[in-house]
Amino acid sequence: MTAKLQILEKDGAVVGELPQLSDAELLELYQHMLRIRVLDGRMLKLQRAGRIGFVGTSTGLEASLVGAAAALRPSDWMWSGLREGGAALVRGLPLSEYVAQMYCNSNDTAKGRQMCNHFQHKGSNYPSWSSVIGTQITHGVGAAYASKLRGEDVVHSIHMGDGATSSNGFHSGLNFAGVWKVPAVFVCVDNGWAISVCSRDQTAAESYAAKAEAYGMPGIEVDGNDVLAVREAMTAAVARARSGEGPSLVVLETYRMLGHSSSDDPSKYREDAEVAHWQERCPLERYEAFLAARGLLGAGEKEALEQRLMAEIDAVIHEQEGAEPMPLRSLVEDVYEEVPRHLRLQFNAFLEVAERRGEATRGDGAFPL
Repeated sequence: MTAKLQILEKDGAVVGELPQLSDAELLELYQHMLRIRVLDGRMLKLQRAGRIGFVGTSTGLEASLVGAAAALRPSDWMWSGLREGGAALVRGLPLSEYVAQMYCNSNDTAKGRQMCNHFQHKGSNYPSWSSVIGTQITHGVGAAYASKLRGEDVVHSIHMGDGATSSNGFHSGLNFAGVWKVPAVFVCVDNGWAISVCSRDQTAAESYAAKAEAYGMPGIEVDGNDVLAVREAMTAAVARARSGEGPSLVVLETYRMLGHSSSDDPSKYREDAEVAHWQERCPLERYEAFLAARGLLGAGEKEALEQRLMAEIDAVIHEQEGAEPMPLRSLVEDVYEEVPRHLRLQFNAFLEVAERRGEATRGDGAFPL
């Protein structure tokens, strides 16, 4: 195995070859990262206040999300594993659609049929994803193979967590991808824990990147808290896929700072010292130090940007929180051209119960993982 790719040390010092990016491009990466951090915190507060139902936070993963997304063209595809909503914002998912989906309201493009925090966006080739672990891998490989057969100049970025490497979809997907030489990049976000299963207990392999060899593709380990290293690794893997050389496995070593979800208590399975170790490697603080050293982030500029982002996000929240809920009839629409008799009967029975019992009220039980 080659050494882990790194460009910035945890204190922001340059230890690798810097990419050829303009000052504006360097700052844009930071703005995307900070937006994800601010949005994450806002969504978690809304969930704790009972205003939305569920959040899968990505605090600590900002460099992995932004660096991976920044290497893709608008026409490329991105298949989500769980926490790629922030990456989808980088690629064009409107903030209004993001927040509407968190409320599952009438503006939700999934029409309230997905639990919140399950995004999709047709305009940026970002398919709806499932909480079932690893299913997006085979779906993405099939779509990438179709793109190859059609002669399309696109690459499919297929994301997963470290836990998904134990799924059947991982083996099937990477095996077929290697055989067919599909234009895909597999992005394994090793964030330390698959809910409560430690990454160390997930495999006996030397590393997750070592798994690539069995499928006839290169694997590379990257410091996932170094946004520049992530972008460089992804840029190379995307170029390889686009040129017809086949897929790659890019493993981003990072850390989920908060729980698996808003329903999870990570103190039950991991030590405070481990969290403190990774806090010292915060991707935002690392990149801020790098930008400050280059004279691109002055005193007070982070706070000013943070306030602008919060105002932007809050304006969208107020708009979407006031939106109408999905109409009840949408429960039986979109599957058939005309609603069949058995669904009409069920829907009418449902309306009768709703009229007799009144509107549903919020429960006090724990939300499932």
